[in-house]
Amino acid sequence: MTYKTVLVHVDESNRSALRVKVAAEIAIADNAHLIGTAVTGVSRFIYQDGNISASDPNLTVHLNFLRERAEKAIASFDKDVRDFGVQSFESIIANDEAGGGIGLKARYSDLVVIGQTDRDEPSPSVLPDFPEYIVMNSGRPVLILPYTGDFTTVAKRPMISWNASRESTRAVTDAIPLLKRADLVQVAIFNPKATPDAHGEQPGADIALYLARHGIKVEVSIHKTSTDIGNALLSLAHDLDSDMLVMGGYGHSRFREMIMGGVTRTILESMTIPVLMSH
Repeated sequence: MTYKTVLVHVDESNRSALRVKVAAEIAIADNAHLIGTAVTGVSRFIYQDGNISASDPNLTVHLNFLRERAEKAIASFDKDVRDFGVQSFESIIANDEAGGGIGLKARYSDLVVIGQTDRDEPSPSVLPDFPEYIVMNSGRPVLILPYTGDFTTVAKRPMISWNASRESTRAVTDAIPLLKRADLVQVAIFNPKATPDAHGEQPGADIALYLARHGIKVEVSIHKTSTDIGNALLSLAHDLDSDMLVMGGYGHSRFREMIMGGVTRTILESMTIPVLMSH
């Protein structure tokens, strides 16, 4: 099991180069095709409906500005991936906002690499709920990189947040190509007695055996907390020196509004390490 197509969102933000680096390393490790996609920020539906008039000079100036931003981001992507030695790649500029443009391309990718929302660095092409939207709507595993912090490694010492749910199961399965290259995978289970039917007689035993059959070295730890599990996960990840968190993404969408579960919301807002989420 490997990733054969990796999609990365590129833009002019401070963290775009890091996203490209991480995505390139994954693509090289799996001999995968890497797609860098920049978006203009103008919904494709406006273009399709013919609602954009080239006769409006003010609008033309703004559209050219957005297009130039995307072109600069793509130029940086092309240079970086060549320097990294990626063998197979392509670059795309999508006339859309980030959710629509990346979400559409994600359907034809095995892994999507994006960034956490940084409210101190707003973008004309990226809405604040971009990560939530991609997790809930792409149908693909999404690797989200925090907007701050340095990461010399990703997925060498990952931690799995395991609660035996459908979403958690999906995330673990989607992460297997990364987990197989890890030095050690920590499986963390919080409050298993709250859902005893999900875990069985020995919480963690079945998921450890499943991963071991893939050749993955696993350790399981059981934890009890009466506080917010999201913050408890981040604290444990720090104690274990984890460099990636794997977890299910919980929530649902109502039109464009993303209504996320409590743990998912905490992690998306406060993540300190890369997080791979699947819904």
